[in-house]
Amino acid sequence: MLVSPSQAVQASEKAYPEKLKEYAAKGKLNNKPRMLARVKRITGRLIAQAIRMYPESRNWQWEVVLIDDPEVVNAWCMAGGKMAVYSGLIEKIQPTDDELAQVMAHEISHALANHVAEQMSVAMASQLGLAVLSATALHDSRYRSAALTGAALAATLAIQLPYSRAAEAEADRIGIEIAARAGYDPNAAASLWRKMEQVSKDSPPELLNTHPSAANRQRTLSELAPKMMKYYHPDELHPVYPLD
Repeated sequence: MLVSPSQAVQASEKAYPEKLKEYAAKGKLNNKPRMLARVKRITGRLIAQAIRMYPESRNWQWEVVLIDDPEVVNAWCMAGGKMAVYSGLIEKIQPTDDELAQVMAHEISHALANHVAEQMSVAMASQLGLAVLSATALHDSRYRSAALTGAALAATLAIQLPYSRAAEAEADRIGIEIAARAGYDPNAAASLWRKMEQVSKDSPPELLNTHPSAANRQRTLSELAPKMMKYYHPDELHPVYPLD
């Protein structure tokens, strides 16, 4: 681990706006207000439960944006709760609210479980070298500026790398519970990936580049769903984290 969780959050805060600039310049950022409102409503409920389960994330500056790219079936979450959903995920998959919640809860879980910091460490070691970007360098004022620049690049690379099987299993377990506690049906996790499998027959969605196969995901989540029903109370009033 070259990057601590707090360093991952700091780097992501720098990388996130830089990554979004290119979409904003093309007019592809948050330009579908109804779709964006839906994403924020669902994500806000998930964040409220994530904070209850992981109180340290209360201090994160949570954000979510909608990127208008109908060909990209993807979503991601950087460290510190910096999220994005591509319109292609919604337009091609046509997820229910329960299914869309499963996607976002899973991505949020990678950040909560520090998987992003792990991915950043891999990216730093493989892409940027160890001399400046070692753990010592990140604490040394002589190298801090260069290290943080490299860390911001690593934060961007991290969301493009495939997670390990262990990380995926952990995010599955955390994500489906967060969604259940937020009032979203755990059975929707498997149905989402059935839809994903249908879309992937023509061309694999971007989401499958960083996740196990849809068929494997269905089996895993089908086994988890019954265990999550004790947390699922759809008729309750669920708190919503305010997303501006």
